[in-house]
Amino acid sequence: MPESMESEELMQKKKEFIVSDPPKRALADAPKERFCLRCKSSFWSEGFGERICSRCKATSAWRAAVPEGVSQGRRSGGRS
Repeated sequence: MPESMESEELMQKKKEFIVSDPPKRALADAPKERFCLRCKSSFWSEGFGERICSRCKATSAWRAAVPEGVSQGRRSGGRS
């Protein structure tokens, strides 16, 4: 069998596997009622990565927070 045919068949099998077997969620990553880490009120969360309620996310303090990756950490300049 020519090499190109073999690689095409292999690619097709990989595509079928990926489509037929969606990624699994961790057991604790389930939609459920959780408590907001900021105001402590309960809210519906789609997974364990969502821990701040929509009311807190709507505040100007939350929206004005420094975006991730902008901070320079503890050092404020070059090496000391």
